[in-house]
Amino acid sequence: MSSNASTLTELLIRERPALLRLVRRILGSDSSAEDVIQAIWFKARGVDGSVAIDNPRAYLYRLTTNLATDQGRKRSRQARLLADHYLWGPDEVLSTEEQAMAQDELQRVLAAADHLPEPTRTIFRLNRLQGLTQAEIARRRGVSVTTVENHVRAALQRLAWARSGR
Repeated sequence: MSSNASTLTELLIRERPALLRLVRRILGSDSSAEDVIQAIWFKARGVDGSVAIDNPRAYLYRLTTNLATDQGRKRSRQARLLADHYLWGPDEVLSTEEQAMAQDELQRVLAAADHLPEPTRTIFRLNRLQGLTQAEIARRRGVSVTTVENHVRAALQRLAWARSGR
């Protein structure tokens, strides 16, 4: 284990109660706070030691904030999907033919998503699957927001074509 990983792990053990409070504040409850703390532990243990971390405590709190925020976004996306299921799913009974057509449509879209060119595929996944904003993606990738918008638009257009069978 690198010296950074060792330092962060020791700090995580000492700061655990405060980190749990932070995660609970971000998530609004403690239902998945322990999961976030465990994810932080795994991340901390994997930190490279080639460059020393100047402020390990700040690094650990930033990591905690980021992972808790990601968890909150994931939970929100899942809640929306569940709401859609309850709004449209059980009452909408599809015939066998409609189910087969929907499955075929889904397979075309998934195949098209797998074949998106880079960096379009990565930007699309960060935005639509991981819930990052276009500004966050632009900062992370070192490009302009317009570039991110163009990649997302291109991905959506290709997936729409695939969905329609073109």
